[in-house]
Amino acid sequence: MTHPIPRPRPSSDPLFRPLPPPLPRRRSPVGPFCPSCAHPSCRTLRAQHLPLIGGHRSEYRREHTLAAAFQTEHSHLVVWFGEATGSYWAASSTGLAEVLDLRTLTRVLEPMMAHR
Repeated sequence: MTHPIPRPRPSSDPLFRPLPPPLPRRRSPVGPFCPSCAHPSCRTLRAQHLPLIGGHRSEYRREHTLAAAFQTEHSHLVVWFGEATGSYWAASSTGLAEVLDLRTLTRVLEPMMAHR
């Protein structure tokens, strides 16, 4: 079975759509990962080459500090940042919660905080 090759639509056709402009070219990373971006994959690769300091990688220093500060405010919870999952975790007497950021953690933990 053969089908004719369709011709492009003329610009007078109401369904004509011009080609989108080309995307800007991105510079290639110097190595297998970007040296200072926030992509989760690049952060994971950067962290593999960093030493452990107190059981944590320095790549995730900010997240561990935020989790510790959150736990200080909510002493009835155990809060930590999971480097392998890239998410925040909280354990309480009513359950375990995993979220991507602390703002969401506050919203998720409202029912848990009510049971204290």
